[in-house]
Amino acid sequence: MKEIHLSALELSLIVEGGDARDAIDRTVEVAQHIEQLGYKRIWLAEHHNMEFIASSSPAILIGHVAGHTRSIRVGSGGVMLPNHAPLSVAEQFGTLETLYPGRIDLGLGRAPGTDQPTALALRRNNLQTPHHFPGEIRELQAYFSENNRHARVRAFPAEGREVPIYILGSSTESAFLAAEMGLPYAFAAHFAPAHFVRAIEIYRRNFKASKWLEKPYLIACVNVIAADTDEEANELASSMYLMYSGMVTNRRGPLQPPVADMNAYWNDEIQAAVQQMTAYSFIGSKETLAPDLETFIEETGIDELMTTGNIYEQRARLRSYTLLREILSTS
Repeated sequence: MKEIHLSALELSLIVEGGDARDAIDRTVEVAQHIEQLGYKRIWLAEHHNMEFIASSSPAILIGHVAGHTRSIRVGSGGVMLPNHAPLSVAEQFGTLETLYPGRIDLGLGRAPGTDQPTALALRRNNLQTPHHFPGEIRELQAYFSENNRHARVRAFPAEGREVPIYILGSSTESAFLAAEMGLPYAFAAHFAPAHFVRAIEIYRRNFKASKWLEKPYLIACVNVIAADTDEEANELASSMYLMYSGMVTNRRGPLQPPVADMNAYWNDEIQAAVQQMTAYSFIGSKETLAPDLETFIEETGIDELMTTGNIYEQRARLRSYTLLREILSTS
């Protein structure tokens, strides 16, 4: 198997019977655990107006997680840039880089990470901000650059920090942008698989070397639920399927305990929709996952595998990250 970096995406999901503080504590425990396993980075997502997701403020969570770890890179997966002024983002991440030098990533997305009324509340009635995404990325790059010292508007303590920027995406449009700007590209295949293959082809074919990156660097985020047996892994995965079923039916709730049989919780239509969303999910024992992951990595040529595991029980979730590390270390 091609040697690649391994990382994790965290949404700080609230589980049934838990609360936001519990979700954040679980995220910190995951970060500490995968740091010991040698994972390269952990990213925190941005979501708004979602009662059971505790990651509405990724910059604050990044500081909290970085403060409870020592070496793992911590970043945003991502900051939804249309929701924020680039100057404010530069100041926040410049501060984080000052506190935790060499450990902070800035992943940027152009989606709001929420519904339209909340997007309006965040953007103060300006829904055109996604169209400004490329220009706002360049504005951010300027704030981080030492060359900005003579500008009328400067970002402190961001200036000169050169926090690495990643373009996040779930469509081909983001692939063209990442390629044109010569930036690393992270694709959200864990919930939006339809355009993944096409997007990574576009990114590689159109990539232009830049001062930040000489050749394409591709991160694929996928669902991984590993356990000691296939049966256990499939049962653990039911929590993820219940979560996505809630998304499809607009009946969201906390992450549920696993169930023995999903047939009581979805019909054929909902099942088909969920399975389409989770097409890039790897579920099973080490023996089952190893060949499947090897095929995926070889066929896509990715440089980094970012995983998210929506597992209810924390011990099982940590075990899943351990097994994945063992798979990629021994293959």
